[in-house]
Amino acid sequence: MRKFIYVLSLLVVVSFVLVACGPQNSGQVDKGQSNQSHRETSRDKDKKAVVRHTVVIDPGHQEAPMNELEPIGPGASQSKPMLSSGTAGVVTGVTEYQLNLDVSLKLRDELEARGYRVVMIREDNHCPISNKGRAEIANQYTDGIFLRIHANGDSNSSTSGMLTMCPASDNPYTPDIVRDSRRLSQLILVQMLSSTGAADKGLIETNNMSGINWCRIPVSIIEMGFMSNPHEDRLMQTQEYQAKIVEGIANGVDKYFEI
Repeated sequence: MRKFIYVLSLLVVVSFVLVACGPQNSGQVDKGQSNQSHRETSRDKDKKAVVRHTVVIDPGHQEAPMNELEPIGPGASQSKPMLSSGTAGVVTGVTEYQLNLDVSLKLRDELEARGYRVVMIREDNHCPISNKGRAEIANQYTDGIFLRIHANGDSNSSTSGMLTMCPASDNPYTPDIVRDSRRLSQLILVQMLSSTGAADKGLIETNNMSGINWCRIPVSIIEMGFMSNPHEDRLMQTQEYQAKIVEGIANGVDKYFEI
């Protein structure tokens, strides 16, 4: 009985101490936990907002060309080969379709890390899908945008720089996406130039690209540089420069969705 009374007294003392000291300490801890919880909730909300957006990435070309003809747009009388194999590095000999894929896979990883849903048209060099077919795949994602990753070539080996392409204001095949495609292309170009320091070859409007004309979601063709230029050819094969390209494209996508 004496032992029980001793234990009971001890519990009363401990309770008194906790009541006297607890509010200040526990209040600070609760406040900190509350702030931390709020930050996590905000991040989760931001991530959920981002993940609603889909980015479809088309690494341009593939190993084997598709020389059969297809209309350049819905109802068009003009036709073009379904798919070419692209150009190649004048110094490195690396094919464009391989460079496009290398950068596109890095871009996929970066965009996914930023919370986007990414759909890849191809993840290897054997993808017998025409330009029209690739656009039709992208069109399934009505909430998304379509990025077509390419590298350039020119008869003048001194030509260098980056450019993007979008449908022209009078494009008869894509009237509903002209404005958004232009804004997307402009934002990506500005951000790529900022991240890489490359020469600005401008924003080109076109009515002749099948991969644009069959689109029903905002689209941009991204020309990362000229493989016909010895310096740019070597540069585009470095991990550091590819990372800068990817950063610029991803930043442009962020700007487009105003994140």
